[in-house]
Amino acid sequence: MTPSLESSPRKQRIVVGLSGGVDSAVTAYLLKRQGHEVLGIFMKNWEDDDDSEYCASNIDFIDAAAVADVLGIEIEHVNFAADYKDRVFAEFLREYSAGRTPNPDILCNAEIKFKAFLDHALRLGADHIATGHYARVRHNPATGLHELLKGMDPAKDQSYFLHRLSQAQLAKTLFPVGELHKTEVRRIADEIGLPNAKKKDSTGICFIGERPFRAFLNRYIAHAPGPIKNDKGQTIAQHVGLSFYTLGQRQGLGIGGLKARGAQKGGGEHAPWFVARKDMASNTLWVVQGHEHPWLQSHTLDALDASWIAGAPPAASGLGAKTRYRQADAPCMFSASERTHAGFALEFPQQQWAVTPGQSAVLYDGEVCLGGGVIHSCATSA
Repeated sequence: MTPSLESSPRKQRIVVGLSGGVDSAVTAYLLKRQGHEVLGIFMKNWEDDDDSEYCASNIDFIDAAAVADVLGIEIEHVNFAADYKDRVFAEFLREYSAGRTPNPDILCNAEIKFKAFLDHALRLGADHIATGHYARVRHNPATGLHELLKGMDPAKDQSYFLHRLSQAQLAKTLFPVGELHKTEVRRIADEIGLPNAKKKDSTGICFIGERPFRAFLNRYIAHAPGPIKNDKGQTIAQHVGLSFYTLGQRQGLGIGGLKARGAQKGGGEHAPWFVARKDMASNTLWVVQGHEHPWLQSHTLDALDASWIAGAPPAASGLGAKTRYRQADAPCMFSASERTHAGFALEFPQQQWAVTPGQSAVLYDGEVCLGGGVIHSCATSA
């Protein structure tokens, strides 16, 4: 394992992505305490209606600047909004328009935080960059490779969002709070008097913030109402546009009080409804009743656009996979696709719930994140 920076005799120049949140603030504090030269960078990634109540980066910058003042470090405000719109937001809209459910945070990490930001930091003479992600980096002397590990706090682990990072990116990256639990991060922030010690964690996608998701998408994506059908082919309601729904969705369907006729086993006539399929050709939204409905269960999936941290697909057996964030690793069998070098297939002994095209399937060998790909399709149980 690579020696920690704390034990390194050489003072390093480390550029920290200061977001205004407590995790990046404590990251900067820990590195400065180790004696390194720390510079804060605030990344502005969104400009459209940025002064609104939902997505006001100026407030986050004020918090980040206050942290920098307390820690006695410089902070620079850098605008990556054009890069973000071209590399992340455009892809986000393409995926939603195609009926898939993308994860822009994963693309943002690969294209902005660990590419545009890293390039900027290197121009400033940085030895490393650091962020407040709950993950860890380890150098494996046996292979000569850098490994991405899960964060020590299982409730906060963010390796899923970082699985597209490369060897070159990991070699220059530090995740100091990945060694800690969130409660300890909060305790440190409070102990040293950071102004954002009790700041609420941000949720949702950065350019959407806390605003209603449907109202935001309405501004960018064409949509047409269509039928909502149950698993018997009966039209039971109307949807407002397929792009606004995702597989497994339970809320916002407008059919909560509807009784089922001959309800599926495991459901019951008052069981909740879930989005199970989206047919773009006929503009039809298919819903089923009951969490365990066969249409929501999958044993296999195919993924494309694979990215492997080691630079090549894994050869190890006994792997686990996540098909969504916060899911426990599910045992799986991995096979590289014969159709494309950038694809793979997964087979699960235990059925997986609401596997969603556009989301990422991420593979793990114990605590080591191996990489993953974008889910293209899956085979349901019915």
